[in-house]
Amino acid sequence: MRNPWLALEAGADAAQRAGQLRRAHERFLTAGRIAAPVRDVVADSWRRCAGARLGPESMARVEMDDSGLALRRATHPLARAMPVFRELLGTIADDGAHLLSVCDERGTMLWVEGHPQVLRRAERMNFVPGSQWAERASGTNAPGTALALDHAVQIFAAEHYCRPVQSWTCAAAPVHDPHTGRIIGAVDLTGGNHLASPHSLALVQATARAAEARLAALEPPSATAGASVPPDGCTLAVLGRDEALLHTPETRATGEPLRLGRRHSEILLLLAAHPDGLSGEELARELYGERDVHPVTLRAELSRLRQLLGPLLASRPYRLRDRPRTDYETVTDALAAEDPAAALDAYSGPLLPGSQAPGVVRLRRLLEQRLRRHLLTRPDARLLESWLCTAAGEEDLEVWEALHTVRPTPDTAARVRELRTAYGLLPPDVPPGRVGDRRATYPQRSRH
Repeated sequence: MRNPWLALEAGADAAQRAGQLRRAHERFLTAGRIAAPVRDVVADSWRRCAGARLGPESMARVEMDDSGLALRRATHPLARAMPVFRELLGTIADDGAHLLSVCDERGTMLWVEGHPQVLRRAERMNFVPGSQWAERASGTNAPGTALALDHAVQIFAAEHYCRPVQSWTCAAAPVHDPHTGRIIGAVDLTGGNHLASPHSLALVQATARAAEARLAALEPPSATAGASVPPDGCTLAVLGRDEALLHTPETRATGEPLRLGRRHSEILLLLAAHPDGLSGEELARELYGERDVHPVTLRAELSRLRQLLGPLLASRPYRLRDRPRTDYETVTDALAAEDPAAALDAYSGPLLPGSQAPGVVRLRRLLEQRLRRHLLTRPDARLLESWLCTAAGEEDLEVWEALHTVRPTPDTAARVRELRTAYGLLPPDVPPGRVGDRRATYPQRSRH
């Protein structure tokens, strides 16, 4: 089965594929149609870029001046992982054909290193320190798409959404804070079409894991916003409930947490997930997506929230001075510690399940995907059953198949056959004994 995160399958002709992708890219821009050989991960990214009304000629913006960049580098946790990045990828980046780059969790390039001649070429597309390479700003690209999906990925030639980048190929992997599980950035290797091989993707994945191991061996830096929350700090419950519960030192004294309305729950969660803060435009995009909402609407919501939270809510950018610890983080911490049992124990339901805010939906899906990935990597019948009892898991065919594999029963066989039939993957008259003979990955029914 082809690895969906790799750009080219074994034996593929890179030049021929690049031409096919250019034609597919033009068809998408002119007619909105996507067909082979465009991978699903790329097709989904193109749709996100089109939905964000990003022009195909767009260039990355340089958003940070030298002083701001120096400050960001000095305070960012990935600064302490740079020796690892340089040791594992630096010699490759010095060969005159590749660049090593590291961005933060928002897609801002903090380091871009390599041979001077290649650096000068990259400057033509603003692939420079201080530039913004999140998908919404620069289209489909390896570091931006790796951050969007929390997964290592290659992006080859015309798979890039924006034409100025289509002469390059890149492979990137997200890097997580080992103490919280939160994405703190991505490491990327950029070069020519020869980079579209399994080796480059495996290399950046291994480098990201080595950086996380390095950070895990160090004490969390005090300058890292949100790395930890003191025992008497704020906590926020957002799993399995539409209205978040905020516990503060004041509410603990009364025994009554502060129950937030739906919109305030979404805002507080999004700010907790972005410890560096969000501009008004960024927060509006996370809350409303592409809906045409007047800026006054958001300012009014924030004004009402400030009346509830007082000095906890700061502005310019909007951020939380005492970032609450969320039950969402409790789950991600357990997953980062390779403890899926503890993660399932802490998972009390979907993240703000009634919310349709794009930023919340993305966090919700990422959490469910990470849980599933851990459960399917080392299938355990008890843990699989626990997941199947959740709202997200009850119609999860792949997990039902995994359970039937490790503990086959007539009930699991019947459920697998029922779901395969519902998905149109199996005719309804296939005998129960045939079910479970062959594993495949199928999409879940969307519940959001």
